[in-house]
Amino acid sequence: QVQLVESGGGLVQAGGSLRLSCAASGLSFSLYTVGWFRQAPGKEREFVATIRWSGGRTSYANSVKGRFTISRDNAKNTAYLQMNSLKPEDTAVYYCAASRLDSGSNDYWGQGTQVTVSS
Repeated sequence: QVQLVESGGGLVQAGGSLRLSCAASGLSFSLYTVGWFRQAPGKEREFVATIRWSGGRTSYANSVKGRFTISRDNAKNTAYLQMNSLKPEDTAVYYCAASRLDSGSNDYWGQGTQVTVSS
């Protein structure tokens, strides 16, 4: 069956960096657009970044633009989110999601990884 497994979360001081990974199995990874989302306590899940299945075009939420970088390695069936200059407001559970081609349907979700940024 399809699995997305996030890793790389943790506790970091403000200004620090983390790299999240999203390892996929059970699907043709190169045919899926991958997105990162996050949900802070008491808030709704929000979009962070996405990387298209073909050509690797990326897009970012304004709140992370210039600080976060999404990438993918299709040979490893893995997507990444490099997070630099972290702020306390980046604290959340981070999820990856996969959508077939350009459907935007977020067919599959990972279980999430906690990121906590201390001030």
